[in-house]
Amino acid sequence: MQLFNQPELRKPGFRLAFCACLVAVIVLGMGVFTRLADAGLGCPDWPGCYGHILWPNEEHEVARANEAFPHAPVEHDKTWPEMIHRYLATSLGLFTIALLVLAVRHRGPQQPLKLPIFLLGFIILQGMFGMWTVTLKLWPQVVTAHLLGGFTTLSLLWLLTLRLNNHRWQVPAIGEARLRSLRRFAVVALVVVTAQIALGGWTTSNYAAIACPDFPHCQGAWLPPMDFASGFNIGQHVGPNYLGGIMDNDARVAIHVSHRIGAIFTAIVLLFMFVRLRGLGHMAANRMSWVLLVVLIGQILLGVSNIVFSFPIAVAVAHNLVGALLLLVVVSANYFLFTAEVNRGGVRL
Repeated sequence: MQLFNQPELRKPGFRLAFCACLVAVIVLGMGVFTRLADAGLGCPDWPGCYGHILWPNEEHEVARANEAFPHAPVEHDKTWPEMIHRYLATSLGLFTIALLVLAVRHRGPQQPLKLPIFLLGFIILQGMFGMWTVTLKLWPQVVTAHLLGGFTTLSLLWLLTLRLNNHRWQVPAIGEARLRSLRRFAVVALVVVTAQIALGGWTTSNYAAIACPDFPHCQGAWLPPMDFASGFNIGQHVGPNYLGGIMDNDARVAIHVSHRIGAIFTAIVLLFMFVRLRGLGHMAANRMSWVLLVVLIGQILLGVSNIVFSFPIAVAVAHNLVGALLLLVVVSANYFLFTAEVNRGGVRL
């Protein structure tokens, strides 16, 4: 599967967009680590950390910070992840500005402009959600939206990279009807994967990942007591502090079990997509189908490993990053399917 085009055929900004994707992966991974290490409030103020550009290190700085924030004493194992995440996210904003400048300089009918503009606006909004995550004390609605924003930013940067790469599939005429049908199914798959990521974000933001410490059962039962109304009450009010969560166990179990059911449904949809891609009769689609299958299996294994090994941070971070990779594979499939050109000569490329 030829993913990247010849350098001379790419559009201006390809390398910058690809580097931005790599930075976005690091930002996403660091954000996940920060959340799972309970460091989301490692710095109780914003944009600084206890009034510092970095974080308080000296003994007198720590003493002054503790005096100013008696409800949130300095914990060095939580301050540095939070601030590193903030600065990495800021650097991603600089990348998007540079991408927009390049788009304007090389403005033309084939050079994406609207997408870089939207990306910059979205990055600014994502920064606001980062601020609200701190100022609203880890309110689950904001934390989940911030997580989704991170996945969305990565997906949009990857989409921009694909567009600047300037490579399209050439589908034989015999597969034209299948191509149209597969496009619709690919959109469904993208919606399903996005919904599952949102459900995973809701699970972690409400500390529901550990609600079912056993597998395949949950608390020793196939259907443990669950409170869906409380678990999915997205209208819950802002509390004093959501660190550690405030839901009762039945509500968290409902969230966790829903995430497991969502994983099964997502796997079924993607397995169908695997079959449909192979049925297109196109070499690149066949190879992409295998990439999809391998990433899906890896994501399932990481999800199970999370439970079996009692939710180690390394596995949990990997589960989030492979989930992002799975999303990018589905985004790539959508891009290539919707930009594919029908080759009336029947040549497979």
